[in-house]
Amino acid sequence: MRAIPLRRRVGGSALKTPHFLLLFAAMLVAAAGNTALQSVMPAIGREIGIADVWTAMAYTSSAVLWVLLAPFWARQSDVHGRKRLILMGVAGFIVSMILCGIALVFGLKGILSGATTFILFALARTIYGSLGCATPSATQAYLASRTRRTARVSALSALTSSFGLGTILGPAIAPLFVLPGVGLPGPLFAFAVIGIIVFTAILLWLPNDRDGRRGGRGAAMSYPSQASSVTGASVVAATSADRTRLKWSDPRIRPWILAGVVAGHGQAATLTCLGFFIIDRLGLAPSGSETSIAIVMMAGASATLAAQWGLIPRLALSPRALILWGSLIAALGLIGTMLAADLYGIVIGFSVASIGFGLTRPGFTAGASLAVSLHEQGGVAGVITSANGISFVAAPGLGMLTYAVDPHLPFAISALLLVALIPWGRRRLD
Repeated sequence: MRAIPLRRRVGGSALKTPHFLLLFAAMLVAAAGNTALQSVMPAIGREIGIADVWTAMAYTSSAVLWVLLAPFWARQSDVHGRKRLILMGVAGFIVSMILCGIALVFGLKGILSGATTFILFALARTIYGSLGCATPSATQAYLASRTRRTARVSALSALTSSFGLGTILGPAIAPLFVLPGVGLPGPLFAFAVIGIIVFTAILLWLPNDRDGRRGGRGAAMSYPSQASSVTGASVVAATSADRTRLKWSDPRIRPWILAGVVAGHGQAATLTCLGFFIIDRLGLAPSGSETSIAIVMMAGASATLAAQWGLIPRLALSPRALILWGSLIAALGLIGTMLAADLYGIVIGFSVASIGFGLTRPGFTAGASLAVSLHEQGGVAGVITSANGISFVAAPGLGMLTYAVDPHLPFAISALLLVALIPWGRRRLD
């Protein structure tokens, strides 16, 4: 079999395959590192002895900054240069992971108190939330500027799939880096090292784009997490020639956005509680629980991608049907997770719930997109991205507060919200 030359073009564009792989790696390492962190944080919080709700709030602070600043950096690539913003975002990821890892190691060794540890951790995470959000939009803009319009959608879709792949890889390999000497924070240092390798490769081998800049822009993407898997909104925004802004209150898209926000809150709240629930339900010691948590998270991420990449193209359901059926399936999965008595049951229940959420998110995205005209696609994609991210502002904290009252409550409340969404959706979604 003849080998494929490494210098071939992507989609017949001016972008060479090695350069595409560098952009892909920049996106992948951020998504994988972030979800790896999510898989070990419940165990770290329990080991240090901090309240569960503060553990959740400490690493969701970066998500709030991501939501606020991602649109800003998406508009800056033409000003500061795309390669420069890619490097800035990757550097923010590296510095944040190293500082977070150091704070957690000191906390686990008793050098710092639990409160001090998580204050420093939250401060270090703000670096990622503030700067890391520049990478997705800058990589999209770089790719778009070197890709013909006819090939741009497929090339951008391939690039943004790195986020989905990262949600599987992060939890899958995180337990491998829980090493003697650093313990549970080991994955943070490991992904920082991987980030340094990616940063160096981009610095050395990705051509600078500031000379002779061509058209093409990027779009803000949702915070990298299992609860914000790629739906194509960023691709729509990056390929749209129009920058018209739409309001959330626009009556054409309001029902779709509301449905997405409700489902997103249910998913974000239960995902935040998931690691703690696994530890408590299975009676695990914090140290060593990361493997079980990773198995469940990896199964959920795989189920979400299977729904979006496998089921949706084959079932050809309408956006309304995706939301209605997805809500029902997600609710059943959350109830199954809540009632599960062993790891196998939790894996099955959470996988079913993830399939449901894998249907609802593209459902509201497609519904909102179809509700407006072609020249407004960029505007609606911006609203969709904000709606995806807004779930991380309040849902994690609310989920953990209800979990402190009763571990079943976050799953039960989220399931009830999803069930209530079904009759409402039948009346309000066209």
